[in-house]
Amino acid sequence: MPGIFSWVKSWLSPQAPSPSDDKRPSRPSRNMAQPLPQTSPGDRLNNHLFCWLLDCGPRQLETPSPFTRKVVAEIELRLQKNRLEELPRQPLTLPTLLRTLSRESTTRKEVVDIILSDASLTDQVLQVANSPFFKTGDQTIETVDQAVFVLGLDGIRNVVSASVMRPMLAARNSTESTFTQRVWRWGLGCARASELVALSRQEDSTTCFMAGLLPALAYLTLRREVQTIVSRRYPGQQATPQMCYQVMTAFGWITARKAASAWGLPERYHDLLNGAESPADSNPPSSLNDGLILGTREILRNAHQRNLPEEELESLVALDPEQLTRMRQSLSRFLAEGPSIR
Repeated sequence: MPGIFSWVKSWLSPQAPSPSDDKRPSRPSRNMAQPLPQTSPGDRLNNHLFCWLLDCGPRQLETPSPFTRKVVAEIELRLQKNRLEELPRQPLTLPTLLRTLSRESTTRKEVVDIILSDASLTDQVLQVANSPFFKTGDQTIETVDQAVFVLGLDGIRNVVSASVMRPMLAARNSTESTFTQRVWRWGLGCARASELVALSRQEDSTTCFMAGLLPALAYLTLRREVQTIVSRRYPGQQATPQMCYQVMTAFGWITARKAASAWGLPERYHDLLNGAESPADSNPPSSLNDGLILGTREILRNAHQRNLPEEELESLVALDPEQLTRMRQSLSRFLAEGPSIR
């Protein structure tokens, strides 16, 4: 699979030195004034993604800010000291939900009771269950019991995962509205793609679905962290696309791991994140890594953004052409149900 390993190390992986509590070796930072690398299909897909998420052109990703290095250094320090201000706290019902949903013997009543114990989660589950991405028919789902009955235990697992994450990825103000809409759609697409890949390999698809949402959460957390630092330390200045791009590519994976640790997610989530960050060391192939690549490509295609030819996509994932075709068709239907975001 030529090109994928170098890409994964540039996307969601450290370009600046990693904080000291992350034991993975980091590669040297490249000069931020240099042009963005365009040496592989993965690099190109990565840059297309950031242009869309940050609503900018390629040149804006390349244009350096005099404050970028200081912002990168500040966020690195915050990660070292576990002082990210924007990292969401653990949802109250998450540990119980994860334990319950992971058991094969879980009953419908157990799931309903846990959801109903949290009024906020109940509201989110009903909203997500009735969203175009998850709704299975024309009938409105009005109760949690009905949601579990209509969607089944497998379906409700993903609805619950999305419901837990949705409030954290909602816009706080109009200035981040475009980014949050796009990063939420990207997260859902990658989560669904990761689930499909895991199912094809008879792996834990529910865990893959939720893990596929964590990079989106990491990106939004880091974007908000950049905005906070710039507004406090450099009054009158604005966070630039290049600044956000550098921070996200430098610290995306470690921020996703920080969230997993802060929420007490089981070790299997960390294993998935580690395997996707370093797919060359992953045996068997990383379903999360392949899901992120496939999800990114299909999200960009659906949004009519610059993309990769079919043959280049095939070179980036450990999937045979027949599997890839089926998954792309399923993803296309999934994305077509949701609102169009370009």
